Amino acid sequence: MRRLIICLTSVLLLSCHSDNTKEKANLLLEEARASFRQGDIEAARATIDSLRKTYPNVVEARKGALALHQEIELKAAQDDLQQTDSLLQIVNKELDALQKQVDADKKALKATPDELTLLTQTRMRRDSIRTQFETLGAKILYIRKKQKETLINVE
Repeated sequence: MRRLIICLTSVLLLSCHSDNTKEKANLLLEEARASFRQGDIEAARATIDSLRKTYPNVVEARKGALALHQEIELKAAQDDLQQTDSLLQIVNKELDALQKQVDADKKALKATPDELTLLTQTRMRRDSIRTQFETLGAKILYIRKKQKETLINVE
């Protein structure tokens, strides 16, 4: 009889502890969602990281954290892509204007080595920004693919 009472007490304590752990993990998840809705991406990332480290065995909360993390990364990549696109447009205009100037100077045999160097450096800068733009685009496509896979696995 005594063993039965000890076993039942242990089971009750474990189930209470488990519910409390799930509650705390879900509270952290909600905190991360609130931070994301308010636009504080870094706070949301930090809260998700805390949830993962503190409650590694709370599967449902971790699944929710994964979905939220994907949303956060998608939003960050989209914001970066928008900034990179704006910068790329500016550099393209600079390059076009510089190219016209260099072509005119070449025609008049007045092109200087500094001018040609600046043209080359501007092309390299444009190419670097273009590469960053393409990389961000690929990252966005990858995140969307993973989100679809996550939805399929959940259903």
